[in-house]
Order: sequence, then structure tokens, then C-alpha cells
Amino acid sequence: MKNIIITGGAGFIGSHVVRLFVNKYPEYHIINVDKLTYAGNLANLKDIENKPNYTFVKADICDFDTMVKLIQDEKVDGIIHLAAESHVDRSIKDPFTFAKTNVLGTLSLLQAARLYWESLPEKYEGKRFYHISTDEVYGALEFDGTLFSEETKYAPHSPYSASKASSDHFVRAFHDTYGMPTIVTNCSNNYGPYQFPEKLIPLFINNIRHRKPLPVYGKGENVRDWLYVIDHARAIDVIFHKGRIAETYNIGGFNEWKNIDLIKVLIATVDRLLGKPEGYSLDLITFVTDRAGHDLRYAIDSTKLKNELGWEPSLQFEEGIEKTVQWYLDNQEWLDNITSGEYEKYYESMYANR
Repeated sequence: MKNIIITGGAGFIGSHVVRLFVNKYPEYHIINVDKLTYAGNLANLKDIENKPNYTFVKADICDFDTMVKLIQDEKVDGIIHLAAESHVDRSIKDPFTFAKTNVLGTLSLLQAARLYWESLPEKYEGKRFYHISTDEVYGALEFDGTLFSEETKYAPHSPYSASKASSDHFVRAFHDTYGMPTIVTNCSNNYGPYQFPEKLIPLFINNIRHRKPLPVYGKGENVRDWLYVIDHARAIDVIFHKGRIAETYNIGGFNEWKNIDLIKVLIATVDRLLGKPEGYSLDLITFVTDRAGHDLRYAIDSTKLKNELGWEPSLQFEEGIEKTVQWYLDNQEWLDNITSGEYEKYYESMYANR
């Protein structure tokens, strides 16, 4: 049995990765390590919480001593590291938290894994540290058709992307210095079920449902490449098992949209599924002052991943957005618990005496 830690497994992307691994690999022991900050929610994993090959551990990756003990006690063979502060607006207001979690938390995990693996007779044989990063470390692109590749130089423009860039460098440095078997992937914007509703797509679905304003930065001309989260989880599975050590793989949807065009598709989809007339919610669009350091365009080239490992997105955006909107409309209780903060009160009481 392989013992695999997935950090941030109660979050958006992490919960999809945990679910995939628990269901697909019953011979693995999947250990979900999550601090349960505002973006972590165990309701995301209700369907697998009692599986015999799944364990949840409430812990902070920045707690080095706890990470050392956990990795040693569980005889961990692999780490899939997703835990991170990830919202750009929050990073602008509180850069210290992002530096602590994303940089020092990653360093804590790297060092704890290194100490355990180097103590074993086989050392790094059969071990793997897989770090999930973002396309935002590459900076911004012009409207010239160019794409981010694995060779694109880093040029982060926000505290969030700077913290992720730093953590990427630490991961690669641990391979170069200690020989640790590491892999880094940089992904584009994810969307799909269980995403915390501070991010554009679930926020706007909820706002449309409640007839609240849809705040659009600047003129809505910023472009993002969108990746369905279950496709991302599939990519992580393939890369964890078959990716080459010390390599970087970009994961993208080949699916660029201007924010304003994406929002209009969202409006049309939500209105249609709610039985509203066409264009009913267009009046909710509200243009607001642009975000500081707002990158113009992101676009990922996933050719390397496709050519080497055979992965490519399974859904076109129109199909993915239809599935996503329908999920949020069908799971309004989950969404209401998130927006009301009730889930946080529940976990506070659950772990108060532990």
C-alpha cells in the first residue's frame, strides 16, 4: 500500500484530487491534511469520508514538528501539495499570510519529507513530492497569440503569484541540492463544483441567483484560460504516476475567454436554467475600479503534457459551464452554508477540544 499525503484536500481542487485517488486506488492510503481555513470544507468530501483507505488530519503545514511526525508515523511515500492561499485580492490586503502559508508551509513539507526519506535504507526510491502551482507566476501576456510554456521566465506581479513563484523555486532547489524526486505543475484558472464563492464563477452564479450586482474589474477585457477542475484532477493523477522527475508540466484548458464574455455566458446559462427570459440579468453587470497589478492575459500551452503523457481536456467550456452552473443550482444548501459562514462555526466547535 502506498501512503500518500494530499495537502489542502478539503479545498476546491484538493477535494477533487482526494476523491479521485480514494475511489480509483483502493490499495492506497490517502491522508488528507488540511488546516480548515475559510476555504476548507469537509462537506466537499461527504461521499468518501468513511472509505477505509481515507484519513483526514486537521493540521497546519507550517507546523514543522507536526509534519515531521505525521510523515514518519504514516510512512509516507508521496506528497501531492495543493494547500495554499490562492485569492489575489486577499494577497493584496494581507501579503504576510500568503508568504507564510505558500512559502514557509511548502518549505516545512519539503524538509519534513527529506528528513524521513533520507533516513530510509532505500532513501528516495519510490518516493515523490508533487507541487501544484499556478500560471500566474509567469506574469502576463499580450494579445498576440503567445502562450506560457514550461520555459517561460517567471515574472510574478501580485503577492499571491510572488509567493507561489518562491515556493516553486524551493521545490526545484530541493531536487537540485538534495536529489529529492520533485515535480512542479503550473495550471490555469480552474472552475467547477465545490469552488469557494469568492472566485468569479461561483460568486457570479450566486449573485445572479440573488439578483446582486456582478462587479467586473476595469472593462472586463482581461483574458484567462479556463480548466474544468475534474480535468485538472485527471492531469494530477497522470503526472503523479508517470511524470518525469525534476520536470515542469503546464496544465491548461486551451480555452481563453475575456472576463466580460465569460460573464455573459454565465448570465445566459443561469437565466436559462432558472427559467428567466433571455438577457434578464444583464443589468446586474457593474464595472468597478481595476485590481492593482491586474495581469492582462494568461494562456497555457499544454502541448508537453499531451505529447509526453497523453492528457488533454475532456470538456469544452460550454459543456463544463453548463455542468458547473447546474451543480451550484442543485446544491444551494452547500452554497448557502458557505456564504453564511455556518460551516466554519461547525468546524470550530468540532475541533475546539482536540
